[in-house]
Amino acid sequence: MELHYTKPADYWDQALPVGNGRLGAMVFGGVRRERIQLNEEGLWSGGPQDRINPDCAGALAKIRALFLQGQVEEAQRLAVSDLSGTPYTQRMYQTLGDLWLDFFEKDGQDPDAPACGYRRGLDLERAVAWTRYERGGTLFERQVFASRPADCLVLRLTARGGGRMSFTCRLDRKRHMDFAEHTEDGTLLCGGDQHGIGWAVGLAVLSADGERETAGTRLTVRGVRDVTLILTAKTAVGCEARALARRTADSLRELRTSSPTPEALLKAHIEDHRALFDWVKLRLGEDRKAEDIPTDERLRRFAVGAEDPGLAALYFQYGRYLTIAGSRPGGLPLTLQGIWNEEFMPPWDSKYTININLEMNYWPVYVGALAECAQPYFALLRRVAENGRETARRMYGCRGFVAHHNTDIHADTAPQDEYIPASYWVMGGAWLATAIWEHWLFTGDRVHLRENFDILESAVEFFADFLQENERGELVTLPSVSPENSYELEGRRLWMCRMPAMDIEILTDLLNAYLGAAKELGAGNMTEKAREMMAKLPPLKIASDGRLVEWEREYGEPEPGHRHISHLYALYPSAQIDPEDTPELAQAARRSLEYRLAHGGGHTGWSRAWIVLFWARLREGDRAFGDLRALLADSTFENLMDSHPSRGRERGRVFQIDGNMGGAAGIVELLVQSHNGRIRILPALPSAWPEGSAEGLRVRGNGEVTISWRDGRLSDFRLLAHSPMETTVIYGEEKHTVRLAAGETWRWPEGE
Repeated sequence: MELHYTKPADYWDQALPVGNGRLGAMVFGGVRRERIQLNEEGLWSGGPQDRINPDCAGALAKIRALFLQGQVEEAQRLAVSDLSGTPYTQRMYQTLGDLWLDFFEKDGQDPDAPACGYRRGLDLERAVAWTRYERGGTLFERQVFASRPADCLVLRLTARGGGRMSFTCRLDRKRHMDFAEHTEDGTLLCGGDQHGIGWAVGLAVLSADGERETAGTRLTVRGVRDVTLILTAKTAVGCEARALARRTADSLRELRTSSPTPEALLKAHIEDHRALFDWVKLRLGEDRKAEDIPTDERLRRFAVGAEDPGLAALYFQYGRYLTIAGSRPGGLPLTLQGIWNEEFMPPWDSKYTININLEMNYWPVYVGALAECAQPYFALLRRVAENGRETARRMYGCRGFVAHHNTDIHADTAPQDEYIPASYWVMGGAWLATAIWEHWLFTGDRVHLRENFDILESAVEFFADFLQENERGELVTLPSVSPENSYELEGRRLWMCRMPAMDIEILTDLLNAYLGAAKELGAGNMTEKAREMMAKLPPLKIASDGRLVEWEREYGEPEPGHRHISHLYALYPSAQIDPEDTPELAQAARRSLEYRLAHGGGHTGWSRAWIVLFWARLREGDRAFGDLRALLADSTFENLMDSHPSRGRERGRVFQIDGNMGGAAGIVELLVQSHNGRIRILPALPSAWPEGSAEGLRVRGNGEVTISWRDGRLSDFRLLAHSPMETTVIYGEEKHTVRLAAGETWRWPEGE
């Protein structure tokens, strides 16, 4: 299963990603010059800050009073001055720099000989980026992979057929590089201090069958047929860069001293990767001819209507590949760009936006059998909860913890930006916390549930203090927003509001998660209060035109095609709206979705991916497939990375990983759904996928499913329980109550 191309990458968004969870690289595959752009998860723009506004005391009461008096603009202005962080921005995720390889001619090679038969690609099953071409009668091959067992980037270059290679290597970072040097044993080093974060990179030769030397800031290799380079990097808050450089050099020295062969490094890397990747197999029809077509050409053909079901399967597995490469236990979670970013000032700072984007990054993790890759998410959530307690106390005078719409490497919880449509929203931490219950539902991991129960309780505690009763005795948030949308009232365009639909929906999930966990664990100090709060949440409302109401009441909409469709959170990722359980709300959600699309909605990759998931939950397979085609046609780069519009950028678009992850989750949701105590088989199968199979997909209840179908009809289904489970399995009009002990399998048709 590969992505492959017939020419080198001219742009970053054509290069191919590798990663080991901590180190990331984008491989360009150049002939005379190779560029490998580098990242390390901990290299951000600076150390931790106390950004809580010193003037926030008393601001909440004033803002609420102004809003209730109808002075919404004044309430918004006061929020900007008294609630915004000081400074108003959190830290940015930044590039580590570049490794450059410049090839020069050796041993009689013709400097003008063209590169013939050029190919480059990314093997998803082996997690190896490769480049291959012939020049002057010699076959040149490269392999690049990011090894987690060896904790380094590995580059192996070979020449077969009589010729040899000679090239120089150089490490470069355009800013904040304080030194570049080499050690006595030939290791290239560079490093610097990034406003409180130290960093260092090291490059060394592991093995070579020719000459090598290090001089100045360059490592030169001459006359080799086979050479392997190893690169690693280290970052740390408050650590001096030269100390990190010494540790980096020591790590490379220890690896060389252990004398691993390139083959052994590759074998250990592949075994580590496949231990996760091989859990799930997906086949959506077979077309070997399509697989032979370069990936960029496949995308172009698919965009104009060609049938290529294998492309969707490739896209799904690419999302799983990016998860494994970018999010491993002990590290940081995926940023807006995963771990791959080439800029010092990336769009939206390439950090953690938590009014959907970080959450979306982890939507395919459980269904895709990668639960352990969610560990960095929960590690960050714990730090967010710790910092958020201080933010809740100082900003709002509340107990518990709060986080707004962004956080960063330091788990900063003060508002980010001075952006009224998003900054002063207190639901970010609550949304993050709902994943604790999702983890339990998918894995049955009681230890994890118990270890994180205090986070759920702390989130509930905050809202027990923050929520206010309205004139109907309902509990409401104020101030809030419906991210990142605006409404119109009496000719005014406004953002600040009271209790939008998404707040109701997130709070419903939070309270249900807390009460479910408390019951499961026999614990909890807030259960009585949580039940009281649940009983007093406002109901969702249906507008006069049949759509779901997004705000507290019906307003005009200045952006009817807005990219955020926040009020449909209850449809997905939640399951509060379901065609079977809540048909009227499901119809209202459908009309809301149709309205957004009719007015240009889905113009960003992550938004289009969310729309795929909405249609899947509404059992509309062909409409979901239409938006999946639009996602691949309009919001996907040639390297299958999701693209997002960004004004001022050279190509007008930038990579955001959330679209990849939402799209991957959407493909699964068309094939199997598990919520509200039911497992639905092929609930929204597109007619474009008349036959196929899936193995290893996970469902709530800690189950694993195998599915196959022919001519659009189910031919085989198996449910393996990893924990005792009781559920209802539904296919079309058929329903089966299934009770399984751990290790038991149920098969449809029953008894076969």
